[in-house]
Amino acid sequence: MAYWLVKSEPGCWSWADHVKAGTAEWDGVRNHQAANYMKDMKTGDRAFFYHSVNEKRVVGVLEVVKESYLDPTDDKGKFVCVDFKAIASVQAPVTLADIKANPKLEQMALLRQSRLSVMPVSDAEWTEILSMAGGLQS
Repeated sequence: MAYWLVKSEPGCWSWADHVKAGTAEWDGVRNHQAANYMKDMKTGDRAFFYHSVNEKRVVGVLEVVKESYLDPTDDKGKFVCVDFKAIASVQAPVTLADIKANPKLEQMALLRQSRLSVMPVSDAEWTEILSMAGGLQS
């Protein structure tokens, strides 16, 4: 299983929106590197749901339930989307400031490529962020 982080502006598509939907496509990605990461996602992979812009924090965990396919919102047919199922909220959101302050996370893609909307997360980073969050809500 691989781990990822996906970002969304809460005013556009929030964690609450995804929880309400249950399973939904992650579409609208128009960056080639982010799209390539989505092509690498496999069923069962997990992703942190990160609220970007004003909040800047990890708020929940998603699971890939459908691997990459052509994004229906892309008229040119160049980009893909995946389907994610909402798994659980984190016990306590982990802010960007918290992540920056943790030396175990200093190499995290979120800090090195801050504008990228889809990125890999290492096993160690995944474990550390879940620990900082106090785990998942049941």
